Amino acid sequence: MKIAVMGAGAVGCYYGAMLARAGHDVALVARQSHVAAIEQTGLRLETRQFDEQVRVRASTDAAVVQGADLVLFSVKSMDTESAGRQLAGHLAPGALVLCLQNGVDNADRLRLVLPHHAVAAAVVYVASEMAGPGHVRHHGRGELVIEPSARSEAVARALVAAGVPTEVSANVRGALWTKLILNCAYNAVSAIAQRPYGENVRCEGIPEVMRDAVAECLAVAHAEGVQVPGDIDLAVHRIAETMPTQFSSTAQDLARRKPSEIDYLNGLVVRRGAALGVATPVNRTLWALVKLIEGRTAG
Repeated sequence: MKIAVMGAGAVGCYYGAMLARAGHDVALVARQSHVAAIEQTGLRLETRQFDEQVRVRASTDAAVVQGADLVLFSVKSMDTESAGRQLAGHLAPGALVLCLQNGVDNADRLRLVLPHHAVAAAVVYVASEMAGPGHVRHHGRGELVIEPSARSEAVARALVAAGVPTEVSANVRGALWTKLILNCAYNAVSAIAQRPYGENVRCEGIPEVMRDAVAECLAVAHAEGVQVPGDIDLAVHRIAETMPTQFSSTAQDLARRKPSEIDYLNGLVVRRGAALGVATPVNRTLWALVKLIEGRTAG
């Protein structure tokens, strides 16, 4: 399968590298520093099981997606429309664009930009980071839940064969909200404290703050008519157990003085709550504090 990754950061590089290891033709659209390193020595994939240089193609130009059967779309939420417009002229007619993004509305936003192409949402559970130019470090997990489409089953089989646990689910909307709730519980706290999940949950008062944020998220989800699957409290607890040393993507963004996706996480819950008449004071506080720090670091 010919595969392209649009926005090859920690998430896109991990899945792209896993597919390349399995023999697929993978091209990455990435920043120049990553492209230069990858062209010289390949993409370094460091996991707990292996540490390898994986051969992939890389470019800063979206034209590299030309002819791809599958595009893994992993740009930041705030860049969804602009990156979609970059893709528009290069997508093959039968290509599937799979959204590997935080938040719950990116696939819908992308469909407005790419009305003549297949777009499917995916829920991503992976702990990874860019440890340097052309170097992705995997800390744990890696499961994907994919929205049904004409090509989703074939894509899921390819991912499973590449070592990526993947399922196709008719309730991707609910699964996206589950992931959003987990992000709302962990991301802002990790960003504000600049500490990993396992340390934060051992701090006095933090589990209660996370519990209250989750309760608000569930209230908004129910008001939206979303069926959130599974035991959300258990899912929240498992994150700290399975990824105790992980810093949230929001924490990594603030540490690097980059804009975060907080507007599409706790901020989205605040906006939807306001529209639906659901109070979200804890999520508003977490969102506002991250925005305060974000403004300070930008300044």
